[in-house]
Amino acid sequence: MSNDFGKLIRQARKERKYSQRELAKLLKMDFTYLSKLENNRADYAPKEGVIRGLAQHLNLDEEELIFLAGRIPQQEEDLLKQHYKDMPVLFRRMRENPEFAQRVFREASMTDQ
Repeated sequence: MSNDFGKLIRQARKERKYSQRELAKLLKMDFTYLSKLENNRADYAPKEGVIRGLAQHLNLDEEELIFLAGRIPQQEEDLLKQHYKDMPVLFRRMRENPEFAQRVFREASMTDQ
């Protein structure tokens, strides 16, 4: 799977045989905006609702697509706000200690299985 938002949605759109105009119409957006998203030329990350619509029509994981677009799902944003004082320390520690970061990600992945 691509780790590039624009490439991923373009690839998924083509696999489902949608033109940009067709998909944009389903999403109730201008096809030129969809083109900007696919080419990573939008001035800002799309809103969560747009990303969820893309995920639904393209059969992609919504939360993964939200993160890939540079957004944080509302539920996770609320959690971060509850622990806002601890976040800088956590991120700094993960940046400074890659082994710790890998351990955190490994543990997080294990709970989803």
